[in-house]
Amino acid sequence: MISPYRKTTLLNRVAIASIGAAVVFAGSASARTTQAEIDADATSTGDVLSWGIGQQGQRYSPLKKVNKKNVKKLVPAWSFSFGGEKQRGQEAQPVIKDGKMFVTASYSRLYAIDSKTGEELWQYDHRLPDGILPCCDVVNRGAALYDDLVIFGTLDARIVALSQETGKVVWRAKVDDYKAGYSMTAAPLIVKDMVITGVSGGEFGVIGRVEARDAKTGKMRWIRPSIEGHMGYIWKGDKKVENGITGTTNATWPGDLWKTGGAATWQGGSYDHEVDLIFYGTGNPAPWNAHLRPGDNLYSTSTLALDPDTGKISWHYQYTPNDGWDYDGVNEVVSFNTGGKKLAGHADRNGFFYVLDRTNGNLENAFPFVNRVDWAKGVDLKTGRPIETGVRPGDPTKSKDGKKGDSVFVAPSFLGAKNWMPMAYSPDTELFYVPANEWGMDLWNEPVTYKKGAAYMGAGFTIKPLNEDYIGALRAVDPKSGKVVWEYKNNAPLWGGVMTTGGGLVFTGTPEGYLKAFDDKTG
Repeated sequence: MISPYRKTTLLNRVAIASIGAAVVFAGSASARTTQAEIDADATSTGDVLSWGIGQQGQRYSPLKKVNKKNVKKLVPAWSFSFGGEKQRGQEAQPVIKDGKMFVTASYSRLYAIDSKTGEELWQYDHRLPDGILPCCDVVNRGAALYDDLVIFGTLDARIVALSQETGKVVWRAKVDDYKAGYSMTAAPLIVKDMVITGVSGGEFGVIGRVEARDAKTGKMRWIRPSIEGHMGYIWKGDKKVENGITGTTNATWPGDLWKTGGAATWQGGSYDHEVDLIFYGTGNPAPWNAHLRPGDNLYSTSTLALDPDTGKISWHYQYTPNDGWDYDGVNEVVSFNTGGKKLAGHADRNGFFYVLDRTNGNLENAFPFVNRVDWAKGVDLKTGRPIETGVRPGDPTKSKDGKKGDSVFVAPSFLGAKNWMPMAYSPDTELFYVPANEWGMDLWNEPVTYKKGAAYMGAGFTIKPLNEDYIGALRAVDPKSGKVVWEYKNNAPLWGGVMTTGGGLVFTGTPEGYLKAFDDKTG
């Protein structure tokens, strides 16, 4: 995917708000972050230890002190600027432990900040080589805490573990070749004392995968590719052992295209303790020109449920078979329980909201959460497959000049009915709160061949808003009925995450520079 927000903003910053009382943290020295603390992150209220404010990704705080009655009294306590010549997109979830905030910034930087005062404690600037190939802006979506380390990925496809106290490098590892288009932008996940990471770079024909390392040392545990035909591996001691090919070679990919098939795991994952599975989304197949790769192109545009001990795929669900619109499937999978069922919610870029049984991947419900979806008229609840309308860009080989296929207009645009910005769930209302966008695109296909380090797309596009008065819409969605309970329309696209609270609030930010709080029941 390509971010629409490449332009420098006046000020990228982290802001902390207070209600007339300072937040007090126990102790001044950092205690080691244990796996047990990370596992309990969703219910603990004195820290934020994971990207989803809990490994299940609900982004829900049970705190009630800030509520519907007093939220209007929130005022800024301090701000922190990431300014200078490197200010670009800021998409990171801060993590907080023992009074210290750790937040990543553009160009592979990481800051340690005093949570009470906003004072910078230390800064780490990763030395990036010339020639990095960040497909979609130079962003980073956050770090992970483990033991006395803070761990994050970099734009030159490295993973770095720093001392929480000093910012000094404790260990680092090369993930892949940045000259081939590999990079890392997602926040890592900590599961069973392992650091779980993916890769970015689907527009360069990389091979997506999920990797597990010993979080304390960086030693490899397992690798699971997300394109069928590629071998998975597990490490037994220091010995690398083959652990089964992903899928079946050429079952859904023609010829050798699976060797440069994309399906980057660029968003990051979640983990569910109840079913003991890691959930990772996979991106678009490469190239965008789907006429070159007939078939479902597994396991692109899918959610993979992985065994955390071996990396093997327990189940998968594919949202957009033979994706011809760059709809990806990387958006977060959020665990929730209702009616005695262990379920998961997913708002896809393709315009549909999916409810899956997270024990086996079976489809429970699917419905549109935006007003216009052109490429499919629905999802068959029996087969789980989309009911396509045939709105696909034309085959360039059948055009008069062989250079550009017939253009089509289709909604949503490839920027998504929802993109990377995470939604939230409230167990109090049993609703999801989705930052949606209403836009479409003119899309056409072009001839393309793979070349290492070059864009591998074979498509052109023009993004167009669908309405004159708004693009963004924060929507409260009922996963059972598929109905939109309330919505708030925003003139600009909504390009920030959402959080819910026990105080009955839904928080999000807007590109216009506002932090907004909504009543979770009425909007």
